[in-house]
Amino acid sequence: MTTDPAEHPNEHPGIARFRAEHARRGGTGRIVILPDSVHTAALAAQELGCEVGAIANSLLFDAGGSPVLILTSGAHRVDTAKVAADLGLPRLARAGADFVREHTGQVIGGVSPIGHPTPIPTYLDSWLHRHPVVWAAAGHPAAVFSTSSEELMRLTGAVEIDVEPAPETGP
Repeated sequence: MTTDPAEHPNEHPGIARFRAEHARRGGTGRIVILPDSVHTAALAAQELGCEVGAIANSLLFDAGGSPVLILTSGAHRVDTAKVAADLGLPRLARAGADFVREHTGQVIGGVSPIGHPTPIPTYLDSWLHRHPVVWAAAGHPAAVFSTSSEELMRLTGAVEIDVEPAPETGP
């Protein structure tokens, strides 16, 4: 995969920054520009022809003014109370658009797992390991890249966590 800007002269700056960072970190996946923005995991999965669980959502949370990035399966919702307790944080709140842009340099719906202005503590939903190929945003709502959960952990330095409560067992 090339990172020569001349080969992508009309590329959105967010995608170009992602492409360069992806190459710098040794990413092996394919970057795909979709015809339309895919702001939800379900839309991305439909467009890519994969299960919604194979979409790695990059969700930024506000932990008392500090950013926390959770890469979660599109089939999951993050239990913020559980994750905050597991990480030893007093609280974890979904970040607003300005907070997301300030800490990632990207817009909601296009936040990539890498390429932020400063490092962000990153966590990976263990369920992503169930998919041999996962797809994550590539710096723009219409751009995604393929990877594996293992490569995603390597690229981001993520720590694996469970984002949903354990299922209850019956009597």
